[in-house]
Amino acid sequence: VTSGVVDALLKAICSSVGKKEVYALWDIVKEIGEKEKGVLTVEILNELIALFSKLGKGKAAFEVFNKFGDYGCVANQETYYFTIEALSRRKIFDWAWSVCEKMIETGSLPDSEKVGKIISWFCKGGKAKEAHVVYTLAREKKMYPPQSVVAFLISSLCQEDETVKLALDMLDDFSGEARKYAIKPFSSVIRSLCRMKDVHGAKTLLSKMISEGPPPGNAVFNSVISAYSKAGDMTPAMEMLKLMRSRGLKPDVYTYTGLMSGYANGGQMEEACEILNEAKKNHSRLSPVTYHTLIRGYCKLEEFDCALKLLNEMKDVGVQPNVDEYNKLIQSLCLKALDWRTAEKLLEDMRLKGLHLNGITRALIRAVKELEEDAIENGEALVEA
Repeated sequence: VTSGVVDALLKAICSSVGKKEVYALWDIVKEIGEKEKGVLTVEILNELIALFSKLGKGKAAFEVFNKFGDYGCVANQETYYFTIEALSRRKIFDWAWSVCEKMIETGSLPDSEKVGKIISWFCKGGKAKEAHVVYTLAREKKMYPPQSVVAFLISSLCQEDETVKLALDMLDDFSGEARKYAIKPFSSVIRSLCRMKDVHGAKTLLSKMISEGPPPGNAVFNSVISAYSKAGDMTPAMEMLKLMRSRGLKPDVYTYTGLMSGYANGGQMEEACEILNEAKKNHSRLSPVTYHTLIRGYCKLEEFDCALKLLNEMKDVGVQPNVDEYNKLIQSLCLKALDWRTAEKLLEDMRLKGLHLNGITRALIRAVKELEEDAIENGEALVEA
């Protein structure tokens, strides 16, 4: 038995591949490897791993990989790549990472395109932090994965708070023409910083985008404005609005809704209504969420007449109220004002529009109505007594 014979046998089997034949072939190769030292080569074993990968047999590929030392073979770039590919196809990412760690220890990376695929596999497998280790090593070796892969890695790192800093640092790797079109990864990092309530960091990055690129669009400004509004910091939120306009950007419905939400949460309904009026001037059609924000604010202050007025205004401007608006208003009328009559009128209005109120809120209307009736009956009985 020679290496040439085994290689010829391997190629013959691969030409008409079937699972049964491949497993039988692996049994023969193992037998040869145990009896004939020096016959099996890295190329032969790599071809077997690639074949198992093609068939989606990750565990079998991993078994071949673990036999390299027994057969006196040293794994190379192709070995690591095909084994990681096979395990990733079967979503066995823990084993794939153990193979990748050995690859990193040897510093033996495949070409940039294949490195990009490895990074993508780990990102899809929820191992963005591990994928970043591969990316870092590639950069040290002056290897540059495709920009689409880098953007995917940044997006994946942004999913977890603990890895957002890694994504932020990666933004510095964009330069020249690549940076000009990197708005998506920059936007992902800003959204994540806002999610983490690091609005200062988000604002700093936005300023850097203005000075160095890529130019921020509405989505980036909206994220920062919304974060300031949620924190109740309306002064810097309005400053962001001014900066947005100064760059020739037109605030959209989401911009105005974020600002209104901030004012409404702080009980500043007059300021919130001013934003609404501005939004109506600049946009012919608003979203139900815009009105829902203000209705919720008025209900919180128990100013139900204003809330009802907004509900009617929605109908006049062609924005159809949804179940959320009605549900919030009906609950507030019942729990705070004990006004079941207005609540019943709203319920009837919902029926006419084909909207369905949940059973809990329906029961609440009945309960408040019965409570009032019981109070009247008890009062009359007391008078008679």
